[in-house]
Amino acid sequence: MAASSRKTRTPPRSNPAGRPGRTPARRIPKPTARDWIGAARLRTLPLAIAPVLIGTGAAHVIDIRFHWVLALGCLLVAVLLQIGVNYANDYSDGVRGTDDVRHGPARLTASRRVKARTVLVVALAFFALAGLVGLALVIRTQQWWMLAVGAACILAAWFYTGGRRPYGYHALGELFVFVFFGLVATVGTTWIQVQSAPQEAWLGGVGAGLLAVAVLVANNLRDIEQDRTAGKKTLSVLIGRRVSQILFTICLLLAFALAALIAVFYPIAWLVLLALLGGIPALLIVWLYGDPRELVVALGVTSLTAVAYGALLMWAYVG
Repeated sequence: MAASSRKTRTPPRSNPAGRPGRTPARRIPKPTARDWIGAARLRTLPLAIAPVLIGTGAAHVIDIRFHWVLALGCLLVAVLLQIGVNYANDYSDGVRGTDDVRHGPARLTASRRVKARTVLVVALAFFALAGLVGLALVIRTQQWWMLAVGAACILAAWFYTGGRRPYGYHALGELFVFVFFGLVATVGTTWIQVQSAPQEAWLGGVGAGLLAVAVLVANNLRDIEQDRTAGKKTLSVLIGRRVSQILFTICLLLAFALAALIAVFYPIAWLVLLALLGGIPALLIVWLYGDPRELVVALGVTSLTAVAYGALLMWAYVG
């Protein structure tokens, strides 16, 4: 009787969101089309367009006929490579943990919204598409040695943040960006169209490369504290904030000084200085920013400045 008079304890009801007393796990939202577009970093695409414009203008100096199909092919290769390297960076920085704390937009891999392997496959798909278009250009022009140039571009795109010793983690990003986004992209575009590399292409390539470096400096300046914590030794981490600001200024102004030099021979090139209407606000942001997130605007404005620079310089060569 005594046993039957005891109150039986009923077990607590289970929490649908998890066990009693535990905080429910936060659900990670599924990626949207906007997330994928954001990971493509469209604000950097002008850096792929500018050298193709300049290279096409330089080709017109040699041959007054426009080779539109070849020019569009070069543009497609440049844009596909740019998107590919952006997804590759998302993957590589994400798996290394470099993007775990960011001042800029969230990345697909670091946010865990997408499996790292999926982002890698997308990056490789864009590299493959760029390679196929490049192969078509080589077959069309019979410039077989350009296959080596294309392979070098893809390797440089991958090893920027990929591989065991990515050069972007060892203060070499600016050098490679200058070479591939400036000289190789511009002179390569000219060569594909007219099988020649005039000084106009080289000079324009230097200008495009300097502006591409300026964009990278703005990006690395934004992430300087995060990269230092993660052990990513970008040039900005090594030289510090003030010298990075000076480097940005030198790259920006030197590109326009070069345009002024070109204007001695191609007077329309004086109009390139109009692109400074975008460059000056970016310069002010780089020097006066308080929150690193403000540098996202400087990065985007400098990219648009680069494409305006390329379009106006092309006009100077064609006119």
